[in-house]
Amino acid sequence: MQLSRKMCRIPWGKVMAAGLGLVLGLDLSGAVAETAATGVRVLTGAMGTRFVLDLSDEVSFKVYTMRDPYRVVVDLPELAWKVAPAATSAHGGVIERFRFGLFKPGTFRVVLDVNAPVAVHSAVALSPRDGFLHRLVLDLSPISKSEFDRTYVGPPPPEPVAARTSAPPPAEAAKRIDGRHVVVVDPGHGGVDPGTTGISGIYEKELTLAAAKELKRQLEASGRYQVILTRDKDVFLPLHERVQIARNARAELFISLHADSIGSDSIVGSSVYTLSEKASDAQAAALAADENKADTIAGANLDGYSGEVADILIDLAQRETKNDSAKYAHELVQELDRSGRMLEHASRSAGFAVLKAPDVPSVLLEMGYLSNPQEERELRDPAYRAKLMTAVKRAVDIYFAALDRMTKS
Repeated sequence: MQLSRKMCRIPWGKVMAAGLGLVLGLDLSGAVAETAATGVRVLTGAMGTRFVLDLSDEVSFKVYTMRDPYRVVVDLPELAWKVAPAATSAHGGVIERFRFGLFKPGTFRVVLDVNAPVAVHSAVALSPRDGFLHRLVLDLSPISKSEFDRTYVGPPPPEPVAARTSAPPPAEAAKRIDGRHVVVVDPGHGGVDPGTTGISGIYEKELTLAAAKELKRQLEASGRYQVILTRDKDVFLPLHERVQIARNARAELFISLHADSIGSDSIVGSSVYTLSEKASDAQAAALAADENKADTIAGANLDGYSGEVADILIDLAQRETKNDSAKYAHELVQELDRSGRMLEHASRSAGFAVLKAPDVPSVLLEMGYLSNPQEERELRDPAYRAKLMTAVKRAVDIYFAALDRMTKS
């Protein structure tokens, strides 16, 4: 549905959302898109709640709803985000908070988290007047859950799996003809899914991408590895696509980088996770549950992928892949312990969706806690990240050296 300068009614009629997460944003002021978002306002009154997005130009947009959790989703063409940081905390009425970012190339997404079932009474793109620029205006008001359920239609269907991913590769040796080992590095989160927020306001997605690029640089500098990043810019990537990138590349190792946050500012240290359907402890289970919500938080509609996911879960019986994951995890914990702080019982396991490639040894590294002032400050320091990634690289060297010896024996 494209909306221009005239008032438009939403054909879905009623929408509903529930509050979730923090106010999450990112700076896309350097994006190449010509159109820019320049301001945000949330207005409340007797008629309901109004969300206003100021824009430098007229744009088309789509508005729809999603549930579990319920939210209002607005998709726009890719644009630059030039909204003042203070405006990202705008809220009021039914709107508890909002998130925004690049959902996929060509699509910028705004997600409104609300505190009650709501109806979108109107969505309109207004032309400049009275000192205002172009504006996108949504009018919301609370309704009953039963009224929402009666009229709910839902988001557009996802693209067919075949159009987005190629067929799973066979589980064969992945080393290239030139002898280099293939490593896939996965910067956690991205785009409209920023991950956790540090006490300075930095987002997990920024730190994971910076660390991934540093690890790629170090690994490739050795001449022994071909390194593929699941994402090399600030864009959302569904969890199953991260897995599929590793499988399509016939990777020999998959390393997913993250940073944690917890209620206490005294907890510090790195930790390493491997896949297990039974979590090693309650904290590991809670962390996996949070990380596995990434697709939902970003408003991804994954209904069309159930078959693919089921096939992957069946393949998890491949014991050799899990054993190799454990071997690398052991080396990684040893190297990190030599160069930095480690969480107590640093080697853990849980059901992380991003580790479920059945034929690629995979680990998830939590680099530290953004809820701890010192550790957050260190993770923002390029020199500290380089030191951390050097330990990761040493573990990669040890892991593949052992595999190569076994191959030659």
